[in-house]
Formats: sequence, C-alpha cells, structure tokens
Amino acid sequence: MTFEEARAQFPVLERFAYLNAGTFGPLARSVADVMAAEQQRALAEGRMNSPLFGRWLDLRERVRAGIAATIGVPPERLALTSSTTEACNVVLLGLGLDPGDEIVTTDSEHPGLMLPLIASGATLQITPTRELDPGDLLEAVDARVTPRTKLIALSHVTWTTGTALPWREVREATGVPVLVDGAQSVGAIPVDASPADFYTVSSQKWLCGPDLTGALAVADPDGLRLAMPSTLSQRKIDLGIGTFEQRENADRFDTSFTPMGSLEGLAAALELHPDWRYERAREATANCRRLLAQRFEVVTPPDHGTLVSFRTDDPAAKTKALFDRGVIVRDIPGTDLLRASCGWWTSDDDLERLLDALG
Repeated sequence: MTFEEARAQFPVLERFAYLNAGTFGPLARSVADVMAAEQQRALAEGRMNSPLFGRWLDLRERVRAGIAATIGVPPERLALTSSTTEACNVVLLGLGLDPGDEIVTTDSEHPGLMLPLIASGATLQITPTRELDPGDLLEAVDARVTPRTKLIALSHVTWTTGTALPWREVREATGVPVLVDGAQSVGAIPVDASPADFYTVSSQKWLCGPDLTGALAVADPDGLRLAMPSTLSQRKIDLGIGTFEQRENADRFDTSFTPMGSLEGLAAALELHPDWRYERAREATANCRRLLAQRFEVVTPPDHGTLVSFRTDDPAAKTKALFDRGVIVRDIPGTDLLRASCGWWTSDDDLERLLDALG
C-alpha cells in the first residue's frame, strides 16, 4: 500500500489537515461503511438473533486478538473496555486500596487516569514533571516510592506535551506494579506492553476505531480482584445461592456488550494500518516539530511520541481560527499550549497548511 492509497482511506483529509488523532483518530471510509451496514441490517432483521450472537462472540475474539497483537501481549491477557478511563477504574477498584496505601503518579496525567486515582482512596504521591528534563524522569518517580507504595500509575506518552515516560525502567528499578495509560501510544508508536502489570488502550485515537472502544492488558488476571463484573465476567452463575464462576482469563474483566456495529468498525480499523506506519508517523512528527520550532517554542522533546505541543497566545481562540482555515488541532486547557497530532496519514502538505494558517 502506497502512502497516497493509505491516506485516501480517510475522507476528512480531502478537506482538512486533520492533526487531532490524540483526541479522535480520523474515521476511514471502510470503518464507517461497515458500521452503517450493521445499522441497516439491524433495522431490517432485528438487532439480535441466534446466528448473529455467534458472530458477535467471534468478532469480540477477533478484535481482542488484533489489539493484543498490536501491544505484544497474549489475547488471554486482554480485556475489552469502552475507554482507558474505564480500564483504569477496573484496575483501581480491583486493587481495593486504602488511605494508608500510596500510589506514585505525575502531574502530567490525563483526568481519565487522575480522577480514578483520586477516587481510589489511596494517598497520591505526585511527581512534578512538567518542567523536568526527560532524562531525570526515572530518578524523580523513583524518589517518590516508599514501602507503602502499592502502584505506580503513569502515561506511556503524556497527553499535554507528548513526552514518553520511562515506565519500563520504573518497573524494573522499583519492583512496584505499574498501571500504564496507553491512550497516546497504542497505534502511534511501537508498543510492547508485556512488562506492564496493567496497560490501557484507547481504540478511538491512533487505532482509528469507533467511539467507546478500548482495552486493558492484565499480566496476572488472578492477581486482580474482579470488582466491576459484567454479564461477560462469568462462566456460569447459580442464582439460587448467589454465586458465580469467573471466566478463566482476562476476559473476566470485559466491561460491556460492545455494540455489533462498533465491533465491526473496530475490526475494520485494525486492518487499516500499513506496515510502515510507525516509521512514517515518526518522520511526520519530526518534520512538524522542525517546522514549528522555526517560529514557536516547542515543548515536546524530540524522538518521543507523535504529539507536538507548542506555546502560543490564546490557544483556544487559535484552535477555532485554525479550524476555519481547514486545520484541526486542539488546545490543552489551562495552559498556553496548542497540540498537533501527527499520524502515519499526515502529509507534508498538512504541515504546511498548519504553518500557513498560524500566520
């Protein structure tokens, strides 16, 4: 597949320089088509029947295997969720932490991770990282670890500046279980989640999947209490005495009956990505960073993720003005940052449009 052929899968790119996959990835025509076809089928044939239920189960396992392969874990260690936030809640509720327990995290985390951490009841040890040199991150996080630390929770790539955090090194240095927010990494950069105790996936971003699709990798399913059971969590249930038998693998943590159309769309999205996607995304990000650095203060370190954040006056107003000129980016609330997301579909022309629109 050529770059032009791969890019042609996304109709939005015909009109816009779409640089916002860190929020939602562009929607491919094939993904939208299969989702629409499923809605039409449901309209004509009913939303569920016996043959369809079998296909629904098969699709779940197909999607599970596809995401698992993308992050380098066995399918039996992957649960399907609706988001990274839901996956974080599955972990934190399952750990059953108390106020005397501690969680080490950073001040660069997304609310989707930070809010579940706050609600967990544990004491948070928050590592200041916003002004820290990337080379000092490991030492800074390690300094917060105490004998009461039960979990280290941090992003693989921060949503604010696109900085890659050294979660593997933290796990090796401390021996403390890690929960990794993979929202800005999976589908954007190569990921091997196997060393992580818990690793979350947001499928609607860099994987270009439908809304409300995600996953959670659990290294040891038996080591995490099932605190958010769904109907899918059980192999069998005894309603008479009020007991149930959990499923054997991480699928016990599956959180909901993902709609058939969403499964169809996610399965199609997982087939979009060319073999050269990571190399191309890395090149586009480097080019974006180089161009912006000629005129703006870029806060994203080189050779980290695929986000490029830079300082500007009134970023919220600039986001709206850029949209009017055919460029889609986002601002980071509470900061002076604009953020451009560079995917494998990002062209040199997209980046030139961004620079021209910035004036």
